Amino acid sequence: MVAEKKTGHVISAVGKERKMSDCRRMEAIGSFAILLCAFVATGVHGNRLAVLQAPEFVSFQKGDWPISGEKIPDLVALTMGFSVGEDLSWPGLRAGPLFQRPRANVLVVVRGVDSLDLPQSLASYPLENSVPFTLDSVAETVHTLFAEDTPVVLQLAPSEERLYMLGKANAVFEDLPVTLQQIRARLSQEGSVLDSLPTKSLSRNAEADLLFLSEVQVLHDITALLQRHRHLAKDHSPDLYSLELSGLEELSRVYGADSPQYRDATDMLITVLQKFGEDVFSLYGNGAVVEVVTVKNFEAPLARKSRSILESKQISNPGSPYNLAYKYNFQYAVIFNIVLWLMIVLALAVIATAYNLWNMDPGYDSIIYRMTNQKIRMD
Repeated sequence: MVAEKKTGHVISAVGKERKMSDCRRMEAIGSFAILLCAFVATGVHGNRLAVLQAPEFVSFQKGDWPISGEKIPDLVALTMGFSVGEDLSWPGLRAGPLFQRPRANVLVVVRGVDSLDLPQSLASYPLENSVPFTLDSVAETVHTLFAEDTPVVLQLAPSEERLYMLGKANAVFEDLPVTLQQIRARLSQEGSVLDSLPTKSLSRNAEADLLFLSEVQVLHDITALLQRHRHLAKDHSPDLYSLELSGLEELSRVYGADSPQYRDATDMLITVLQKFGEDVFSLYGNGAVVEVVTVKNFEAPLARKSRSILESKQISNPGSPYNLAYKYNFQYAVIFNIVLWLMIVLALAVIATAYNLWNMDPGYDSIIYRMTNQKIRMD
């Protein structure tokens, strides 16, 4: 009996140790699962590239393939059917038909937020190496290939009062409000976004709130201008829009990322961007690509050429839009080598021919003089 009791105590002790080890194992598994979920969550968040709208012949594949910020201009160029200097080895964009290209590409850069919950986006990709980028190369390509048409090339940054326009369609967007004074006057007029969108915690008197509302107003005015001038969206030349919004970044700096102003502005911007993409897509006959890039902050300061809206008449000059030198062409080296070596070969040929003619013996080297000499001897 004593042995049986001892054995029972030993068995119960072993069972308790097994239960304790199982509990520790479950706790370890639970902590590992929590860490894994936290890692996945941190991997999901970050700077993003979202595709709001795209025609059927521009195929964006769904996946988490990261793309570098410096490759965004090449991506825009490829979606519009243009060639790039280096191949873009990125599986997110599949090659489409050769004779079909979008009629417009709209890129909206939202600063101050790492991602936006856009429910109707076609695809979303993580953005790596979020360096500042511009679409100047794509704009120059559009202006060079379609200089005789009326392409719309509009690059706008309301926060820094910057507006760049190229081509013959500039007169349509000359009245677009850019400076804070112009936008403040536009917000007080009839048909502004203040009459249609609920501002909630946003104030009409604060500078940071006014900056965000001005950017929303500019998006509304762009679609309104395109609706009044539908011929710009129906021509054969592709259009390019590059819009930079930094209202959320200013609200985050002034109020904080956890403030009600920042949350209300984020919800408003999601609604406005979704409607903006749908309006542009329908205006171009379901032939426009609309992308949204969300960047918390750039890794380097953005340095771009500035041009005031007051000088839009000089900008509209198609010959010299920025009064700058011609942009470098990737085919310059090839053309230079062809011309250089062809001139060298021709020069050597002329020198050799002149040397042979100078040292020629008419009696032996020329058949004309040879026949004449024989005829004289025969006589």
